Amino acid sequence: MRMRTLALTAAVALAAFAVPRAADAPYRFIKDVQIGGDGGWDYLNLDGAGRRLLISHGTKVVVFDLKSDAVVGEIADTPGVHGAVMAAEAHIFTSNGGENKASMVDGKTLQTIKKVDTEGNPDFIMYEPKMKEVYTFNGSGKSATVIDADGKVVATIPLGGKPEAGASDPAVGRVYVNNETGNEIVVIDVAKHEVVAKWPIAPGESAAGLAIDTKNKRLFIGAHNSKMLMMDSTNGKILAEVPIGAGVDATWFDPGTGYAFSSCSTGTVTIAHEDAPDKLTVVQTLPTATGARTMALDPATHRIYLAAAKYTPPPAGSAPNARPVMVPGSMHLKIYGINGK
Repeated sequence: MRMRTLALTAAVALAAFAVPRAADAPYRFIKDVQIGGDGGWDYLNLDGAGRRLLISHGTKVVVFDLKSDAVVGEIADTPGVHGAVMAAEAHIFTSNGGENKASMVDGKTLQTIKKVDTEGNPDFIMYEPKMKEVYTFNGSGKSATVIDADGKVVATIPLGGKPEAGASDPAVGRVYVNNETGNEIVVIDVAKHEVVAKWPIAPGESAAGLAIDTKNKRLFIGAHNSKMLMMDSTNGKILAEVPIGAGVDATWFDPGTGYAFSSCSTGTVTIAHEDAPDKLTVVQTLPTATGARTMALDPATHRIYLAAAKYTPPPAGSAPNARPVMVPGSMHLKIYGINGK
């Protein structure tokens, strides 16, 4: 995933529960919460046990309390941070793309314990619970760095292309990651730290977001040719597809509702329902905000959180393809829930 900067692309500038019908529009806006600060942003990740949201933001990680809907702290000195995740032993790990390192952080004090070298541009970061390890997917390194609970690198796995989002299934001991430049899903054995399969995502192209339904063994892939794909995570077979907006980034799956979400920079979230293991149906195209392409899901409340900002037109006399300018301090979270709850 590319780091969100003050500018958006010209294209962007132009632009349980009973299963509802599309017209029922299950998700509704709840509120905006100001985050402020300077710089762009990238991944949002949930700390479910701590009821917190970890928001990458420029050179820091903002810690957002889900009970009070307020900023309660920050992790400093994370240059070019892409993401942050909770791991074992109450540690947070961050992927610092600007320095080719991951920070290991005390989850309570938010103080950095150590920094760990990765390969080039660590981007997406995830915790793998079976082996209790952290994976950074390195954009320019075209690899995964695997870090244990003590902050030691235990493996570097070549991936054969630029990785984007990943997902894990601890029951089968696999990690799945999008190879954006290879138009494929790369499958990693978490015990061996080896690639064991590569599955093409056609008719999808250049995938970004990835989520998993571990019960039904289904992957949900957000592709840049405006498709959400449903893949069998046991054999790589594409089972279904639905249209989504342009500029997809994040994709999530809620096991409690069967909804899969893809957030797009054109200002929409496509919400599809897994009607059956081989059937995916769009139930809502939720309007959000231009540029709101990164998202997190809280499966406990079924709320979704999107990072957004305000923008002004390019200055007079700018080139025809000039990008809009982010209003300083305007970053905020947009919060949505089922029936506005």
